[in-house]
Amino acid sequence: MNQAVLESKKNVVQEIQEKMANSGSSVVAEYRGLSVAEVTELRRLLRAEGAEMKVYKNTLATRAAEAAGFEGLKDVLTGPNALVFGSDETAASRILADYAKKHKALILKGGIVEGRVIDAATVNELASLPNREGMLSMLLSVLQAPVSSFARAIQAVADAQANGGAPAEAGGENNEAAEAAA
Repeated sequence: MNQAVLESKKNVVQEIQEKMANSGSSVVAEYRGLSVAEVTELRRLLRAEGAEMKVYKNTLATRAAEAAGFEGLKDVLTGPNALVFGSDETAASRILADYAKKHKALILKGGIVEGRVIDAATVNELASLPNREGMLSMLLSVLQAPVSSFARAIQAVADAQANGGAPAEAGGENNEAAEAAA
């Protein structure tokens, strides 16, 4: 084999290996049956979420997976596959699963998340999770709820004292505890 071709293939294997190791998630999807316009639309949707879709030869992807320690991935690397590398753990899975619902030709086969090889069912489970910003928003609302409830209770006590009356009972507490707090 020509030395230049061999060197080129080694570089591609190295590129795939680095992407598998450095991305938040990698998903393997079979794209047979999608038109060029549909693949272009999918790539645009993925790019908007910080994910990248690339098509590699399966033999090169298999070598890269084995070199990166993901031997279990070689079982899904058959047929016309695209590798999608996501910046976080859920973005690529979520976009691919949504797109696969509309375009039955797109088949999710498996992937890598947090250094583990996952199957298609796990990819679909990840797709149901919100993105990073959504998860942080949920966490913030859970942390904020007790603080805002406490602030409303304090404000009710302050309003009642300003009006010269006793604060109303809230949540089964008695007035003596509210007066003692004031």
